[in-house]
Amino acid sequence: MGGRQVNWHDKRVTVAGLGVSGIPAARALRDLGARVTVVNDGDDERSRAQAAELAALGITVRLGDGATLPEGTELVVTTPGWQPDKPLFTAAADAGVEIWGDVELAWRLRGPDAAPWLAVTGTNGKTTTVRMLASILQAAGLRTAAVGNIGVSLLDAVLGDEPYDVLAVELSSYQLHWAPSLRAHSAAVLNLAPDHLDWHGSMEAYVADKGRVYEGNQVACVYNLADPATEALVREADVEEGCRAIGFTLAAPGPSQLGVVDGILVDRAFVKDRQRNAQELAEISDVDPPAPHNIANALAAAALARAYGVPPTAVRDGLRAFRPDAHRIEHVGDVEGVAYIDDSKATNTHAAQASLAAYDPIVWIAGGLAKGATFDELVEKSAKRLRGVVLIGADRALIAEALARHAPEVPVVDLGRTDTGAMSAAVREAARLAQPGDTVLMAPACASMDMFANYNKRGEAFTDAVRELAPERD
Repeated sequence: MGGRQVNWHDKRVTVAGLGVSGIPAARALRDLGARVTVVNDGDDERSRAQAAELAALGITVRLGDGATLPEGTELVVTTPGWQPDKPLFTAAADAGVEIWGDVELAWRLRGPDAAPWLAVTGTNGKTTTVRMLASILQAAGLRTAAVGNIGVSLLDAVLGDEPYDVLAVELSSYQLHWAPSLRAHSAAVLNLAPDHLDWHGSMEAYVADKGRVYEGNQVACVYNLADPATEALVREADVEEGCRAIGFTLAAPGPSQLGVVDGILVDRAFVKDRQRNAQELAEISDVDPPAPHNIANALAAAALARAYGVPPTAVRDGLRAFRPDAHRIEHVGDVEGVAYIDDSKATNTHAAQASLAAYDPIVWIAGGLAKGATFDELVEKSAKRLRGVVLIGADRALIAEALARHAPEVPVVDLGRTDTGAMSAAVREAARLAQPGDTVLMAPACASMDMFANYNKRGEAFTDAVRELAPERD
């Protein structure tokens, strides 16, 4: 079945799930002439309001039953969050019905002169890298957008009246699982660490889904030299003839790599005579913030942009113009010589490790919902940097136990509370432990939903608490 070549008129399509991707998919399919039925597990007030809007467009919505395959279904289009073992998908497979994700649908609906995709996946850093990439592409004068898991809807991007030159595409492991036809111009896997294993079933399955981003790449497969598993995925990928493996590293790069030399981001991949030559791209000071993992993000973005043919000056200008989203290693302020950093987006141990590696010494605020994570490796690697630790949240005892095993000399304050006011208390305790020159780092290594609606609200609570603290310490 092949995208715009499909005769969509009266084709019976079932969309699995409402929400940010299900609703646009249902609307797009209806506009193409398909007979669309949306099925949704939930039947709450919000779902009923969304169903009413879709019903007004002639779309059938079945709430409270996402398990049964509607009779006559010829194609299932699923939202990313629905797990592969859902009964609906089993029924579809038994009936010989294809299952596409929203990314697969967008890929299939591209026009004949569609913009190529520069794709980014990985456990952490995807959004920042894609936004950096879009900034670099814009600095080169290209019409582009950050799409996929962020920004503009992929369906809107491929179906819109104004064509793009190239798209910077963030892809989750969920989306890649349901996108077998995707063939990017170039793609990057930033890093791999255990995450979403409840959805995928195993680390092996999670990694395999991430690796799908390299399948059929045309120009470059970008990988992380510090994470050999990403290079292994490149070696296993079936790519187009002439596609190259391009590494990025925080060290001096070898041929076919991008890296760092004396504070300069340099390219030894997309230059003439890469055995001998290197091209300066930008300075570390052009990257905001210049933390090690963010420099790695910048190098990955630069590699994809250079694979597309962007000049070095655009890499520099794009990185200079880029500003990170809130709650990603965001410098909130300084109080009495202590820096306060909000990295509420560090919702797993891999992300928290990257943050902790960027500062020294640290008073660490951590805790929340562990999502099955263990903390021994994180604590062991970070112990020497810790001035003190303040723990909040439902699963704080897991971190406390790891600290007792691997950093028994580090003072730990266990607040023993999960209410939203705990953040103000945590910041006050961190301020008490900190000394001038220290960094108070809120990098929880856990999800936020035990105390907050999302990581944004957690970050806002931290910011408010720091602002409350300032007058008290003047």
